[in-house]
Amino acid sequence: MKTFRSAHVRTFSARVQPGVVNLRGRSLLTLKDFQSDEIKYLLWTSHDLKKRIKHDGESLSLLREKSIAMMFEKRSTRTRLSTETGFALLGGHPCFLTSQDIHLGVNESTKDTARVLSRLTDLILARVKNHSTLEELVKEASIPVINGLSDLYHPIQILADFITLQEHYGSLSGLTVSWIGDGNNILHSFMMTAAKLGVHLKIATPKGYEPNASVLQEAQKLSKQFGTSLFLTSDPLEAAHGSNVLVTDTWVGMGQEEEKNQRHKDFNGYQITMQTARVASPNWTFLHCLPRKPEEVDDEVFYSHQSLVFPEAENRKWTIMGLMVSLLTDYMPQTPMPKF
Repeated sequence: MKTFRSAHVRTFSARVQPGVVNLRGRSLLTLKDFQSDEIKYLLWTSHDLKKRIKHDGESLSLLREKSIAMMFEKRSTRTRLSTETGFALLGGHPCFLTSQDIHLGVNESTKDTARVLSRLTDLILARVKNHSTLEELVKEASIPVINGLSDLYHPIQILADFITLQEHYGSLSGLTVSWIGDGNNILHSFMMTAAKLGVHLKIATPKGYEPNASVLQEAQKLSKQFGTSLFLTSDPLEAAHGSNVLVTDTWVGMGQEEEKNQRHKDFNGYQITMQTARVASPNWTFLHCLPRKPEEVDDEVFYSHQSLVFPEAENRKWTIMGLMVSLLTDYMPQTPMPKF
């Protein structure tokens, strides 16, 4: 008979220790704005909550009597569910607002929306079409704002990706990640984060689909600063050679449906298959933020033992929880810091 450990309830009371990272009151629009030790702290907090709640059966009401406004201009599965269930699991009240409920900049200005929500809630998560909308929210809000996805960055996805890799490999420093696909918002977030964790990055994009030039310039500076490599090519196999991690994403994002036929033509040869994996490191793994289309990665790779896509999807919950706790409280992780 399977036995279950009885949950013991704890309420938050700990204060941050002197000299330790404290992110309370910060916003997260891009991991470009976060230092290496701050990113590691977020991953540590996420790891801590996962262990204490999932594995040890604790009940932690760290966000009791707090609320979050979740604004979605674009549909979502993982971002919505991870945030909504995670905030509730920590004792708080999530408020989900679709484009039918709140029209940013249409029936009410973004400025007014930010000021109203600041008086009604403790935190804003916004999934928006334009990154400039987030910048205006941060400017006008008096509470933290989290980027739930914009056209430029998707930082909360990258936190989940890196904790997944840390769990699998035992550490991050020295790993090589190969991005094979579009130069999009997820790649941009990888580029703003990898070097700070000691991770090398190889990028293969078709000509005309390269990452944003300013993001690339910043990534080159980070690579030089942290002593990692940053390699760009248009050859998927060249990017995959010797890599530990193969990553791709949708070829046709939301709002790009009219470009579908042309994009499929331009991305011909970019599907990740076992042929791609054969040139990678023997300990290769595969990541995809989902939803996935077969043309991006075949079933043999996607459902293989090397695929980490479903642990990666679950970790969206633990990392957004770690982030929300870090921005709203002075919580200090109770478990040892993982090796990064």
